[in-house]
Amino acid sequence: MDARVALLHVWTVLVLLTAERKWIDAAEVYTNAWAVQINGGPEEADRIAREHGFINHGNVFGDYYHFRHHAVEKRALSGHRGMHIRLQKEPQVLWAEQQVVKKRKKRDVYEDPTDPDFPKQWYLSTPTHQDLNTKIAWAQGYTGKGVVVTILDDGIEKDHPDLISNYDPEASYDVNDGDADPQPRYTQRNENRHGTRCAGEVAAAANNGVCGVGVAYNAKIGGVRMLDGEVTDVVEAHSLSLNPQHIHIYSASWGPEDDGKSLDGPAKLAKEAFLQGITKGRSRLGSIFVWASGNGGREQDSCNCDGYTNSIYTLSISSTTQSGNVPWYSEPCSSTLATTFSSGNPGEKQIVTTDLRQKCTDSHTGTSASAPLAAGIIALALEANMNLTWRDMQHLVVRTSQPGHLSAIDWKTNGVGRRGTAWLVQINFKLSVLCTA
Repeated sequence: MDARVALLHVWTVLVLLTAERKWIDAAEVYTNAWAVQINGGPEEADRIAREHGFINHGNVFGDYYHFRHHAVEKRALSGHRGMHIRLQKEPQVLWAEQQVVKKRKKRDVYEDPTDPDFPKQWYLSTPTHQDLNTKIAWAQGYTGKGVVVTILDDGIEKDHPDLISNYDPEASYDVNDGDADPQPRYTQRNENRHGTRCAGEVAAAANNGVCGVGVAYNAKIGGVRMLDGEVTDVVEAHSLSLNPQHIHIYSASWGPEDDGKSLDGPAKLAKEAFLQGITKGRSRLGSIFVWASGNGGREQDSCNCDGYTNSIYTLSISSTTQSGNVPWYSEPCSSTLATTFSSGNPGEKQIVTTDLRQKCTDSHTGTSASAPLAAGIIALALEANMNLTWRDMQHLVVRTSQPGHLSAIDWKTNGVGRRGTAWLVQINFKLSVLCTA
């Protein structure tokens, strides 16, 4: 994926400001609950509820009761007048009112995380706001709570002090050894550190005095150990289809060789796993697969030749450097949807995250580091709106990505006003047309 595509920004606010939400926010939203004042005590309240198809949820105080009717829409833009009239015709009903949703905001004050390495996380917060806007989402209360992300990689250090509080065993498995423990295999060279580094970018805990923070620091994080052994079609399929009703987001920072020669992609079972994920995962809303585009820029590799990042079912993420330039490893291809920050040339900062052996690092690099940042951003968006489908997420990434301070010589504007590079205009056009009102 090319760094010349728009910088992926946090868009949880915009998710709530789509056309449907604008319409709903402007009107009262009626629930299927009623507050009813009844003379005659609990037995009379039970009788009235039963005769009119309500469930009596009990006494609120005095002679007021809480009724709910399951044949009435839970959320509607108009009240149910017929049901209201029938209730009021009861002689013992002194007053009744269908309940409407009231907007209430917590009056807490947001403060920056206190973790020692947070000041080093330049891509999360900079004085010039050339960052991923995560602080805006955090200040609104979105931190990934209730969202489950798993890292498909070489395992994750589940007892790392910055991951242990968010670790989710139900989102984890060791496909290589066939057991439930995704702990990496330790070696002298620490070559199995990759998954732990990616996991920390997503969900390293906040305010615990360890390392920095993840983009979605209250999300649950799991790991699938599947790269530390022979990778086969069945290994990939098993990993991609792990617990799809529990896991919301799968983040993968791997693929075929980035050598400029390899043309490869998912085989039969992995293809089927993708299809099953988007059609049946997350209660048929669709599993979200975030994929790193590849690091073969120096070899003139193209991510169009990578059947994973080029799949319609994956959300393809590339990199931009701290200064907003195209990294030397970046691969151009039309499958790229957006970029997040990562490493660049010598002198430019890299990504801060958890590291193997319960350590921290400030040197995570490549598109491997960009994809987990995107997965964390998507987790924030899902917390704001759990009803987003896998395809909604692709549209929203395209619609809400902004050029920021990215430097490139070939920016173009397509037919619907979306900006991208020459490689990306066509794919953005296809997605954006479906998003326009």
